[in-house]
Amino acid sequence: MRLRLALAISLLFIIAGIADAAVTLNYANFPPAATFPSVQMERWAKEVEKRTGGKVKIKTFPGGTLLGAKNMLEGVTSGTADIGNFAMSYQPGRFPVSEALDLYHGFTSAKVASQVLFDLVQKYQPKEFAKVKVITLFTCPPTNFMTSKPVKSLKDLKGMELRVAGTSSEVLKRLGGVPVAMPQSETPEAIQKGVVKGMISSLEILQDFKFAAYTPYATIANLPVVSFAVVMNKAKWDSLPADVKKVIDDLSREQALWTGEYVDRHVQEALAWSAKEYKHQVIQLPVPEQKQIAALLAPMTEAYIKKVSAQGLNGRQIIADVQALKAKYEKQGRKKK
Repeated sequence: MRLRLALAISLLFIIAGIADAAVTLNYANFPPAATFPSVQMERWAKEVEKRTGGKVKIKTFPGGTLLGAKNMLEGVTSGTADIGNFAMSYQPGRFPVSEALDLYHGFTSAKVASQVLFDLVQKYQPKEFAKVKVITLFTCPPTNFMTSKPVKSLKDLKGMELRVAGTSSEVLKRLGGVPVAMPQSETPEAIQKGVVKGMISSLEILQDFKFAAYTPYATIANLPVVSFAVVMNKAKWDSLPADVKKVIDDLSREQALWTGEYVDRHVQEALAWSAKEYKHQVIQLPVPEQKQIAALLAPMTEAYIKKVSAQGLNGRQIIADVQALKAKYEKQGRKKK
């Protein structure tokens, strides 16, 4: 009897040990490992593992090795990956609340824009995220012109072919340029052959993808940011222990802020590296030119308000919220300085 009791107790301990074993989560990402969306992924994975005392293990898959940019949300929803990061800005019309960030607001940092995006989604709880758990949200830094010839005014931009993605196409059209859609991987060769004269993107890629070698000029225009969401499969989220859920929830806003601050620093590092390695030059548009950009892009905001209001959303209030949050976080940043 004693032997049977000892075996039964041992079996209970084994079962309890299995129940308490580490949870393994697969995290898919589409950009290469060295880029900031994947850097933030690795940081998040380490923080979750540390804060759960090793109860959760994260396997990361950068560079589209598990899911690509276009099927990320569907892949997470179906369970191909437990967690995935995707760019909402690459799918116009699908994410109407966050699409407000794709408009021209004159953001000067990813830190501010990421906090604005986070608060906006928290407030509106968009129905497009109903089938997943939102883990965190962030943006790239403001997009700007990277060109093979200097752009010192909008006159220089007129008729210039540039590689664009997402809503940057409409932005460039309204500013007088010619948008060209192509994979980023094909852009260096296209620039060298003169098919395009550069691109619109955030400036960290000058170093990350060595675009400083092909585009010796960057013109600061503080064009719209690209918004990203990290989401988890709903069933997987529901299966997690309460203490693990708390760790992930507690990290959510912190991760948005960390990512914004990280990539803003990285932009400065990339510019310094580009100047040293390729004598890269940065051009600041004069204030009147910036005002002209704002005026030319303003109709996009009105079109957005009309479109999402027809869908039952208060488009004007969403824009007002973006602008109020932007002012709030910019003010906080000035106080810290």
